[in-house]
Amino acid sequence: MIGVFLVEDSPIALQVLTKIISDAPDMKIVGTADNGRDALLAIPQVNPDIICTDLYMKGMDGLELIQQIMTRFPKPILVISVAVGADNPENVFQLLQAGAIDVLPKPTTGLASDYNKRELLDKIRVLAGVKVFTRSSRSFRRNSPVPIQTLSRNESLISPDAQIKLVAIGTSTGGPQAVFKILRVLPKDFPVPILCTQHISAGFLDGLVSWMNQECQLTVKIAEHGEILQGGVVYYAPDGFNLEVNRQQRVNLSPPCAGEIHCPSVNVMFRSVALHNGSGSLGVLLTGMGEDGAQGMLAIAQAGGITIVQDEASCAVFGMPKAAIDLGAVQHIVEIDKIGHFIAQCMMFV
Repeated sequence: MIGVFLVEDSPIALQVLTKIISDAPDMKIVGTADNGRDALLAIPQVNPDIICTDLYMKGMDGLELIQQIMTRFPKPILVISVAVGADNPENVFQLLQAGAIDVLPKPTTGLASDYNKRELLDKIRVLAGVKVFTRSSRSFRRNSPVPIQTLSRNESLISPDAQIKLVAIGTSTGGPQAVFKILRVLPKDFPVPILCTQHISAGFLDGLVSWMNQECQLTVKIAEHGEILQGGVVYYAPDGFNLEVNRQQRVNLSPPCAGEIHCPSVNVMFRSVALHNGSGSLGVLLTGMGEDGAQGMLAIAQAGGITIVQDEASCAVFGMPKAAIDLGAVQHIVEIDKIGHFIAQCMMFV
């Protein structure tokens, strides 16, 4: 049974959420609170598998509660609030910075019939198994200096003949935080373009890109069809389109691809990078559920490029990296806090 702790100051919302979760055969409510302070006292006593919290509450709000939990006794956290919709991107990514794993908009009507019960329960099931770690309250402070640590030639295992032309990153659940940890250590004059495919709910991409662009030294934008790739720029796949590169090193936005579950697809992006950049490709596969990216990463490896996956211990969900490892497509398994430095080390040989 998945033990859920609910923090919600609306009696009606608390009643609705309690019934939805309690009716699931594999879940139970282990505790509730109507404010952050009471939640902090109760959570260590009941030791839930996951915490679901509102954002706006009297006294200690959801943001401060998340910061306190992740500093003192980290748990997977899902924010359920009317203030985490696609029209509130600043709230969403502030919560992710603080340590929340995911968000779910709460219906403004408050009616039980308007809740997406399946999505709520599915998110709880996935996030309950997420590994989280104690986080310093300063971990995501804006513009905090992060030195690029130089790896030795033996540690990096990168060939001195490597000529990296393009970096491609694929990720899903837990991805915004993971990608941020990579991008924040890369300098403004990073010499090659970076492509990124992130599985994310429709409508949240603009907020994600805006947040990344403000917090990183690199320029972060949503890719536009036909534009020429530039060094020091991160290009995100837009909603509903695959992000590819053509032989002229221009962006190609393509429709859903037959045989691929996701669009944008990490596999499609990786395959295009391998095809048109060969041994100059560097593919990175991060935390996420499912197998997207594994076949594409194999294409990069077979083309002579460099392949890196996030290690299991630092993944929110190890599905995508594990699929690539099982396929024999991975050359390097690296914890998330070192991947940015690893990529920077690769650029020493450009």
